[in-house]
Amino acid sequence: MIISKTPLRMSFAGGGSDLSAYYRQSAGAVLSTSIDKYVYVMVNNKFDNYIRVGYSQTEYVHDISEIGHNIIRETLKKMNFSEPGLDIVYMADVLPKNWGTGLGFSSSLTVGLLNAIYALKGENITPEKLAREACEIEIDILNSPIGKQDQYAAAYGGLNYIQFNSDDSVEVNPIICDESFLNNISNNLLLFYTGLNSDSSSVLSEQKVNTKKSTEVKESLDSMVSLAKELRLSFDSKKFNVLGEILHKGWLSKRTLASKISNSKIDKYYDLAMKSGAKGGKILGSGGGGFILLYCEPERQDSIRKELTELTELKFSLTQEGSRIIKV
Repeated sequence: MIISKTPLRMSFAGGGSDLSAYYRQSAGAVLSTSIDKYVYVMVNNKFDNYIRVGYSQTEYVHDISEIGHNIIRETLKKMNFSEPGLDIVYMADVLPKNWGTGLGFSSSLTVGLLNAIYALKGENITPEKLAREACEIEIDILNSPIGKQDQYAAAYGGLNYIQFNSDDSVEVNPIICDESFLNNISNNLLLFYTGLNSDSSSVLSEQKVNTKKSTEVKESLDSMVSLAKELRLSFDSKKFNVLGEILHKGWLSKRTLASKISNSKIDKYYDLAMKSGAKGGKILGSGGGGFILLYCEPERQDSIRKELTELTELKFSLTQEGSRIIKV
């Protein structure tokens, strides 16, 4: 049996510039981190000729083409995996409803599945190839209207400044830091589940159209890329207390990218948090629901918790590990 362990991620600045609609015009950049919440994928050869796929439901099929789960089906097809008798099961620390968490679940699953299947075949694989092939599966084959940041964040892990170039190449630049620096950042962050399911496909499809046609949206994305660059310089200098302000500026820009990124409930939660001591925050991922991230100094965090009692808090820490095989 092979088990892969792949982190979920959160982005601090630059989200949206990893879409081809933007980076084909000018280089995109995202500053993001992996967190200590994971997707686990287990694969195992078995004696019969069936393929069993287990997640929120169980599939028994004779052929890969019959698999209903699109990511699993297309990953196996891309890898030309044809051995009969296969079990694939996945589970996660944060399992989304309709994929809508904003923590990059689908890409972590794709990266983790690739890693596990390669290991089953006895092949070692680089993070770059894992991320690149995950992008091909999600974006080119499945036509998901998503960007490239999630796949690279999941494959590499850690705190990274990731640049997306017009020739489709991607540069991953780690922020060199120790555990104490990561802990300082983690200690000033709060994460709450809004209970709202985000429709990432709808939001991102509109955002792609707006990026191509709207000067205002293009300028907002330019600003968000600048914020990612500014945050990189601050983190390189071991200064983390600018994060709240940068999150807030980025959130104001992000709201202009598509009509469903925010709504009255999200606005209410954000305003309550800011009035209770938060310095900034954002809805993670495409927007519209999922998790809201807030920057707040530790002494003010209980005030925010009291104001957001209808939301569920998720405790987390930043981590430096990417997708890896934990059992062979």
